[in-house]
This record gives sequence, structure tokens and C-alpha cells, in this order.
Amino acid sequence: MRNTEEIWRLVDAKAPDAIELADRVWGMPELCYAEVRSCAEHTALLEKHGFRVERDIAGIPTAVMGEAGEGGPVIAILGEYDALPGLSNEAGVAEHKPLPGDGSGHGCGHNLLGSASLLAASAVKDWLAANGVKARVRYYGCPAEEGGAAKGFMVRAGVFDDVDMAICWHPAAFTGVNEAVSLANTRIDFAFTGRSSHAAAAPHLGRSALDAVELMNVGVNYMREHMPSDARIHYAYLDAGGIAPNVVQGAAKVRYLIRARDLVELNGLVARVRKIADGAALMTETSVTTKVVSAVSNLLANTPLEQAMYATMQRLGPPEFDEADRAYAKQIQGTLSEEDIASSFRRHGLTVERDKALCDIIVPLDAKGYGGVGSTDVGDVSWAVPTVQARGATYAIGTPGHSWQLTAQGKSGIAHKGLVHVAKIMAGTAVDAISNPEILAAAKADHKARTDAHPYVCPLPPDVNPPIKMSA
Repeated sequence: MRNTEEIWRLVDAKAPDAIELADRVWGMPELCYAEVRSCAEHTALLEKHGFRVERDIAGIPTAVMGEAGEGGPVIAILGEYDALPGLSNEAGVAEHKPLPGDGSGHGCGHNLLGSASLLAASAVKDWLAANGVKARVRYYGCPAEEGGAAKGFMVRAGVFDDVDMAICWHPAAFTGVNEAVSLANTRIDFAFTGRSSHAAAAPHLGRSALDAVELMNVGVNYMREHMPSDARIHYAYLDAGGIAPNVVQGAAKVRYLIRARDLVELNGLVARVRKIADGAALMTETSVTTKVVSAVSNLLANTPLEQAMYATMQRLGPPEFDEADRAYAKQIQGTLSEEDIASSFRRHGLTVERDKALCDIIVPLDAKGYGGVGSTDVGDVSWAVPTVQARGATYAIGTPGHSWQLTAQGKSGIAHKGLVHVAKIMAGTAVDAISNPEILAAAKADHKARTDAHPYVCPLPPDVNPPIKMSA
């Protein structure tokens, strides 16, 4: 208990800096690989807290690593700080009020994610120094989780080769250990080239690249009936061939996001989509080229680390929100549907309580949620080293991810209290693993058993580099 109480005091001591960092990053939302100011803010706080700082990790300008301590096991704590397009909103309100600017906003809570992780790492750093413990803690500032697969590129570059375990978290409606279920995915651009012509005077001389894209989309949509039920396929036009309807479009491009339960299933689905693209090109007498933009693996579980994190949560208890927090959460819920709220409970395997606005429990470790599953580049880290993730309550129950409502709550008392609470969970888990070598040994054995059965193969082709200009 002494270590537990000490690490929580150390988190509280540095919490003001972390909250201020989260609010600053909220106010400078930057997209995938363009997080220049956000990365600089994290770097400055690492330096202020005495970390040894390494920039441009894996050749990525907005990736940073801070290390503290000497010898012993290496504990990585992962942070993120990228925003999303189209989710700008004024803070602290319960109405849709986009702010002036480019429309970007922290609609997934990554301003909190990076700050809480850095706070946890700073507390562990101070605990190591105060107790003369031989170990190292690292904060990894990771950009471009929203579609850029930065952690996958970092894994491929060997950034985690000497790490013994990794800890991460994500903002959520409820606090608990994250169930290690996610979809592997890849983003692929399909560029069709045809032949332009006058659409009225000589349409027979044209070969429409836009027709090819549309036929590809039709083919993929028909395929949806014949693919695994938990797989997902999405697409967006990058280039529709121009705005002149009297020109046969000679070039068009579409980006596909293909998701599946694991890499084996994903590869099979990608092959089928590629065949449909080839078929569309054949039907329109165009040609098609492809470029993989990014790819991530599914999450790999680690039972000993999940049990250790849950034990820390049980000691800490749920976050302590006040009446003002509950009143604001109720206002946010007023903008949501009944199904939004019910789905939030079901995703965490909980009984629906329609009068509850904020989390007041620790979700049981054996709770099995159901509903949609997303993707994360933490998946690749989990294949490289034993990894565990927390979910930290930082917003009203029912708030959809990637929504203006989530952006609006990003600087609230709910967000700030949740940030500090989950930092204590991560720091406590790290200290327990350092203090009890049997936890790390069990985690490594669990990881080895899983990867021996299914060895990791990086889903990123060797000739694909981080898409640094992805948001340019």
C-alpha cells in the first residue's frame, strides 16, 4: 500500500501541469502527422520535468520520447495528441457551436490522452528517483493514431525493441480495463486513369476514370453480403475527376479503409477488393494503380497485465465527480438519443441505467461488451511487447466518439478529473510491475505464448514510409 499511496500523491503533485497541457492542446487541434505545436508542448513539459528527450522518433517529426531512470526493466507509457477534422466546438457548452478556424477538434479526447500518459510517466520518474529503484520509464508521444498508423511505423523501426511492457489508455464513458479487441485495418488508395474527351461531342473517345471508381464502389457494396459480419469497409473520394460535367473524367481516386478481425482475415479481404478494382478497370478500359497509405494490427491481449491493472483500479476506486460535473453531463445527454445512452452501457457489458449520467463504478474485468469495434495502432505495439490499456471516464455516458459533444467536454471538470484518475491507474500499474518481478515475468510468458502461436508480421509494406504529408 505504501507504494500505491506514494505514487498517487506524486500524480496529484504534478496534475496541474498536465491539466494545463491538455487544455492547451485542446486549443490547438492538429490533424494526423501535422501535430507540430502539440508535440512541442509535450516536449517542453518533458524537458521541464527532467526527462532525457529524443525527437523525430522513427523519422517522424511529430513523434517524441522522454526517458528517465537507469537500468532495470523499461516501462513505456504511450500518449497521443492528434485531432479530427470537422469536430470543432466551443468548450463547456451543450450545443453545437463550432469555433472559427479550420473546423478541427479533439472529438476523440486525445488532448487528454497524451497529457494523462505524460503525467503518469512523470510520477513514475519521481517514484524511481525517490526510492532508488533501478528501472526506466519512457513517455512516447505518438502522432497520427487517427488513420496514420504512426505506432506501426515506430514498431517497424525498432523503437520498442528494448521495452519490457507498454501501458496506454483512452478516454471513455466508463473506467475499466480495455478489452483487447480491435480490428486490423489498412488504408489503400485506388487511382484510376482513363482518357478525357468532350462529353457531348465525342463521348465515345473517352474512358471515364470516375465510372471506374463508381463501378468499384458498387462491386464492393455488393460484396458486403459475402464477408465476415464483423469486418468493415469504408471509402472516400479523394479525386472525383474535376467539376466539369461536360468532360469525361480522365483521372479519379478513391481511398478505401478495410477492417477485419485479424491480419489473416484482413489480407483475404484486401485481395478481394483488389480484384473488384481490377474488374472495374477492365469494364471501363481504364487502368488502376494502388498505394498502401497505412495499416494496423488487431490488439493482442495480455492477461497478467490486465489483472494487474484491474487490481490497481480496485484499490483506487472509481473517479469522484461532483454535482457540477453531473449537471453538465446531464445537459450533454439532453443532446443525445436514448439509443446513444443505452449503447454506451452495452458496449461495456453493463445493464442500462437511464438516469445515470457519469461513471461511478469500475467496470468488472470479466464484463463482455458488445457493439461496434474500432481500430488502433496500439495493436502493433501489443504484438511487439506485452501491452495493457485502460479506459478512463472523461465524458458523459452516451457521448459518441468522434462527435462535437466529446469536443465540447474536452476542457470540463469531468475531463480534468478523469485525466488525473486514469494517470493514477497507469502509474500504479507501472509501479506494481516494477516492484513485483513476477508480474513482468508472467506478462512476458503470456505474450510469448500468444506470439509463438501466431507470429507478428508487420502489416505495413516495407516500401511504405510514414505519410508525413497526409494532412497537408
